[in-house]
Amino acid sequence: MENLHHIVVVGGGAGGLELVTSLGNKLGKKHKARISLVDSGLTHVWKPLLHEVASGSLDANANEINYRAHARKHHYEFQLGRMSDLNRSAKEIVIAPFLDEEDQEVVPERRIKYDTLVIAVGSTANDFGTPGAQENCLFLDSLRQARRFHKLMLNAFLRKNHEAHQSQPHALNISIIGAGATGVELAAELRLASRELPVYGMNHLQSSDVSISVIEAADRILPALPGRLSAAATRELERHKVNVLTGQPVSEVRQGSLVMKDGTELPSEMTIWAAGIKAPPFLANLDGLEANRTNQLVVEQTLQTTQDPDVFALGDCAACPQPGSDHNVPPRAQAAHQQADTLFKTLCNRLEGKDPVPFVYNDHGSLINFSRYTTVGNLMGNLSGRSMYIEGKVARVFYVSLYRMHQVALHGFLRTGVIWLMDKISRAMHPRLKLH
Repeated sequence: MENLHHIVVVGGGAGGLELVTSLGNKLGKKHKARISLVDSGLTHVWKPLLHEVASGSLDANANEINYRAHARKHHYEFQLGRMSDLNRSAKEIVIAPFLDEEDQEVVPERRIKYDTLVIAVGSTANDFGTPGAQENCLFLDSLRQARRFHKLMLNAFLRKNHEAHQSQPHALNISIIGAGATGVELAAELRLASRELPVYGMNHLQSSDVSISVIEAADRILPALPGRLSAAATRELERHKVNVLTGQPVSEVRQGSLVMKDGTELPSEMTIWAAGIKAPPFLANLDGLEANRTNQLVVEQTLQTTQDPDVFALGDCAACPQPGSDHNVPPRAQAAHQQADTLFKTLCNRLEGKDPVPFVYNDHGSLINFSRYTTVGNLMGNLSGRSMYIEGKVARVFYVSLYRMHQVALHGFLRTGVIWLMDKISRAMHPRLKLH
């Protein structure tokens, strides 16, 4: 194994995990290359589902993939740890010491040699330096943060339910800063939670006691998507009593309130930041690799970094050009999925001395899911290039299929079918919301 070409993929998100799965099945299984995945966590959950984990409508334990078990089945190696540095001349990455929950060192700093390196470390929230955001906002960048949000949400509902029972003031104000897909979908999930929790014993608190606001600095929600989709999403949120505030930049986040740019102060016991993303800060100074102002590694159309052809980047952490456009490939799950497919072909070619495959992004449209209420979206026509607006059950089928496609890439069709059946059984046996 030591003499084989070593491909190291850093980051087990949607793109990274799909890539090592394909490489392991194709190259690792036949001992044509050594494949390694490095990630700071032990398990994978599809990031677009984190808002459902936060609200309790999805049980993360039933949807996690254990990297060690998955690696054994798909012929790659797994290294637990966080990449902290890169030495391109020595062709090795530095893995920071791994600490336990009590900050005791479990494994010291390590260095891993590579022949080809793929960086797929995703993104984190970008608070744009807003005063008080880091101290007073909740974020949904990771499974740990989603679980923490869920716990805090249940405690807030429990506290307000007790105050209602004691005939005390018990209004709960929840604010979501940022009305992209995550913010809009989270608002719908929280409204569902406010209606479902009274069914499970919190019957003194009414859904009308929970005020949910979505705050967007642009003049409409979902500003990156077509106007018709934005208008439909606004109507759906307002139908479910979610306050939609547009053209309202937040200038400061305080404990228990928000200060708007015009000086207006809004009460907010729980504040979630969902406005913008950036790549992890350590990428900004990674041994001379070119990065942009949001820490993304600048790559060629082949996904190779501009300063080193042996280092690739994909997904949210990569600034990849689009032919014929002034904008880079958008940081979306479908882009990471397509880049993983292209990079799989490139790395297989690389072992045979063939040229890399240029990446061309195909926008298949956007879907916004309003919990169990409805789904709206637009699908791009492959031949006409025009988008088709869809909603309701048809849109919901397409939305669910996105996650199933991710599962197929990781498990194959047969195992995904079994997982789908188990999901159906689980929903029939368990509460509609995770209550702990």
